[in-house]
Amino acid sequence: MRAAERYDYAVVRVVPRVDRGEFVNAGILLCAATSNWIAARMELDEGKLRCMDPTADVAMARRHLDAITAICAGTATHPIALQPARPRFHWLTAQRSTIIQMSPVHCGLSNDLEQTLAHLFERLVSTPRERTPRRDG
Repeated sequence: MRAAERYDYAVVRVVPRVDRGEFVNAGILLCAATSNWIAARMELDEGKLRCMDPTADVAMARRHLDAITAICAGTATHPIALQPARPRFHWLTAQRSTIIQMSPVHCGLSNDLEQTLAHLFERLVSTPRERTPRRDG
């Protein structure tokens, strides 16, 4: 069995109106420095965003979320995408007062970083799906 690895994560938030401070959790950013591993998973709930601000620029928010994912994957043209995982994570989680913001950084231990990313995403970002009532006979 593999030894547990320390990781840091932040929740990616879309803040349609910075003056109001309301946000929609739209993704997870996870980094394990010892294995130089970084990944992001995004899903923007457009309905929640439009409830907070009907005039929100959804396309712009999606472009920014896609850019974060590309920087994590190392496929973006931005120079930060060429850096090791830890500097990318710190650059992405730096405090900003823009439409895309990060939660405070949290840490944990994991034996499977992909599984941890999926678990955090389901717990903190995914919109719970309404259960369909079961119809018996």
